[in-house]
Amino acid sequence: MNDWMDAEHHVERAHELYDAGRWDEAETELRRALSLNPYQAEWHFNLGLTLEAAGRHQAAAESFERCFDLKSADSDADSNSALLVASNLIRAGNPESALRWIDRASEIDSANPAVLVQRIEALGDLGRYDEAEEAFYLGQQIDPEHAELYSAIARVLTAKGDHERAVWCLREAARLDPDLPRIRARLARAFADSGRLERARQLFVRELRDDPGDVDTLLDLGELLMDMHRLTEAGEKFRRVLEIEPDNPDAHHLLGELAEREDNLADALVHYDVVLRLDPNYPGVRTRLARVMLDRGREEDLPRIRDLLRRGLRDAQDDPSTPPEEFEDLGRQMLDAGIAPDAIKAFRTLLERQPGNHRAHHGMSVALLETGQVSAGIDEARRALALQPRFVPAMYNLALSHLRQRRWVRARYWVREALRIEPEDPALRRLRLKLRLHAVTCVFRWCYDICAKVFRVVCESVGRPSRG
Repeated sequence: MNDWMDAEHHVERAHELYDAGRWDEAETELRRALSLNPYQAEWHFNLGLTLEAAGRHQAAAESFERCFDLKSADSDADSNSALLVASNLIRAGNPESALRWIDRASEIDSANPAVLVQRIEALGDLGRYDEAEEAFYLGQQIDPEHAELYSAIARVLTAKGDHERAVWCLREAARLDPDLPRIRARLARAFADSGRLERARQLFVRELRDDPGDVDTLLDLGELLMDMHRLTEAGEKFRRVLEIEPDNPDAHHLLGELAEREDNLADALVHYDVVLRLDPNYPGVRTRLARVMLDRGREEDLPRIRDLLRRGLRDAQDDPSTPPEEFEDLGRQMLDAGIAPDAIKAFRTLLERQPGNHRAHHGMSVALLETGQVSAGIDEARRALALQPRFVPAMYNLALSHLRQRRWVRARYWVREALRIEPEDPALRRLRLKLRLHAVTCVFRWCYDICAKVFRVVCESVGRPSRG
């Protein structure tokens, strides 16, 4: 009896802490309650809500799954628990597993449009856009006035790059349910993606009138103002975020980007350093910090730059969502920092993801040539040209490589081909001049050799003794 009362006390205390936004303490209280009685589905449900509020979606999914299993054992399973498992798996970056839970929710209640909302989101994250649209049309047959269906398919259309249809769907969602979370802000972002920047700015401003402290909207508006080249106003929005949340890494990161655009490298370094301290796993921050330090051009920064780039590469390789452009950026910076062997790793990873990327083959070619692997570097340059026959940098590298191997005819061929495309390129013209000087030197050497032979023959004939 005492254990039961203690458990109830922990649950009541957890409710108070949850309402106060103290998620970690609320989690502790609920886990204490569950240690005394682990068979209360409602307590697992509350734990899931607490973990979800704290942003720990994988752990939240596990709690909702335990709640679902306990209810199923009592023949009291409902689709909502399964959908909560699915939604948290989606947010944890595991849409494939989420689909299995969506199927279970559909078996329990196939007429629930929320099931199709989750299916659209999961399929969209997996890039299965046509199936996501099919789920949207099925949902419309169940409830043609369901605002979240339009909101969900708008995300898919945005991912596809179909911004006009995304705008229309978000307008419909706002018409059907004006209270959907951040619906005007999302509509503003869709307008921005479609190129209507001023219309997007007006919607963000309206959203902020209703909620002046909305951090996400302030950040979105600041990014939009950067795109509109209104940098002073953008900085004001980001600094307003820091007044509300001084440890917001997104605001510091965007202020770093803003400082870079204004060529204020000192401020950019400060903001990126703060981001790294606040969140060591923040995507791409090490690469940006290294780039700023490279631009600053101090020799004493090189050890830290190299460490940042190596750790940045490891982080990027461990994260499957890393955009391919990140590896190209890392590879180029590694070349600038004088660590070509690590650049090879970056370009190799990029080629595994994008084997048809001619710039990746070119970067790999440069890295191989820098490490003395001339034959392999030439092969990569040729692969780049096979994919993009008019890619001048690869032609230049081939010419330079052949020149260093003293293969003059091949070097002249690639210089000639490159100059047909870029006749004013100064590097190519310098290389052509060097090859011409070599050709002139060869002619003079040949003439000298001929003259020397003639001179020797004449001398020998003059110096012979007479037999008369």
